[in-house]
Amino acid sequence: MKGLNLEILTSVAQIAPAEWDALRRDRYPFFRHDFLLGLEQAKCTNAEAGWQPAHLCLRDGESILAIVPAFLKTHSYGEYVFDWAWADAWNRMGLSYYPKLLTAAPFTPATGPRLLHREGLETANLWSTFYEQMPSLSQKLDISSWHILFPRQDDTEILKQGGLHIRHQVQFHWYNHGYQDFDGFLAGFSSRKRKSLKKERRRVQEQGVEVVMRDGTQLSEEDWLTFYRFYQFTYAKRSGHGGYLTREFFLEVAPKLGEQVLMATARHEEKPVAGALYFRDEDTLYGRYWGCTREFDCLHFETCYYQGIDYCIEHGLKRFDPGAQGEHKIQRGFEPTTTLSAHWVAQTELNDAIGDFTRREQQQVEAYRRGTSQLLPFREGFLNNPS
Repeated sequence: MKGLNLEILTSVAQIAPAEWDALRRDRYPFFRHDFLLGLEQAKCTNAEAGWQPAHLCLRDGESILAIVPAFLKTHSYGEYVFDWAWADAWNRMGLSYYPKLLTAAPFTPATGPRLLHREGLETANLWSTFYEQMPSLSQKLDISSWHILFPRQDDTEILKQGGLHIRHQVQFHWYNHGYQDFDGFLAGFSSRKRKSLKKERRRVQEQGVEVVMRDGTQLSEEDWLTFYRFYQFTYAKRSGHGGYLTREFFLEVAPKLGEQVLMATARHEEKPVAGALYFRDEDTLYGRYWGCTREFDCLHFETCYYQGIDYCIEHGLKRFDPGAQGEHKIQRGFEPTTTLSAHWVAQTELNDAIGDFTRREQQQVEAYRRGTSQLLPFREGFLNNPS
């Protein structure tokens, strides 16, 4: 595609909201213009945070053809595709791994579109235009590499054909096999596993805890402030810091998503004690954040998983992506699912080593996926004929 210009946007504000959102082919929430702009304004994605916006914008004259959201990263936190060993290899060779260019939804390991474009254009041609510009772009930005995290399968195949290295990981996702209600979902379990899960849900009720799911149109400022306290408290306990997202994010950014953001709030003696935050698009629910100020048996499972499953069944969503890691999800009906990332490396002396690494890693990941599939709670043959 000749005669085109590749521009680096240092803020999503450089594009009008309507112009940006017109390039989106679906309702994937994490690349909405207002969401990305809100992250900037809430100081979650800026140079100081190590997430400097550097969106790749392809223009034909004044007309925008495509955008690949991207960030200049000076660390590897908040990505969920771990490359600390790569950074160490660069360092041992006397090279700088950071900054690197990252295409991902910030702090969100959720598969989705990574190329926003005008309708009618060939995605393969657009992707090739971007990665063919990488050698010159890497010199201009002084980056070691470009990492595209959690792209969809069709985009991954195009990037692989373009010479990018593909990494494989496993997450645990819930799939809606035409369930009419939660009991219908449990009907596919073996008897022992079904009883165990019912006991967990019953245990929450026995402790006098009530959980209610509401969307962003039903939430007050006090609801958001309460959840922010849950979020901070849990991050501080787990990681020793207050989390990647600021108070402004929860008060000013997330509420703008309306029906695309949901909160499951747990109350005990009429006081909120825990909560989970979800996002959604046309067919997928994304579980993102959890927090509590008081521990109750099985409440995490109820708030973060069972409420999400209930919602998916009620609203006809096909998939529930609860986030990265967590083998405890398997026995609760979340199926091992391969997720992908694509990587372009500037240094030719490390390119072959990265390729060898990703090929060996793929074999290990696939063996892990097959092994964990054997631990699912469904009775034999159910997934082949769920009806």
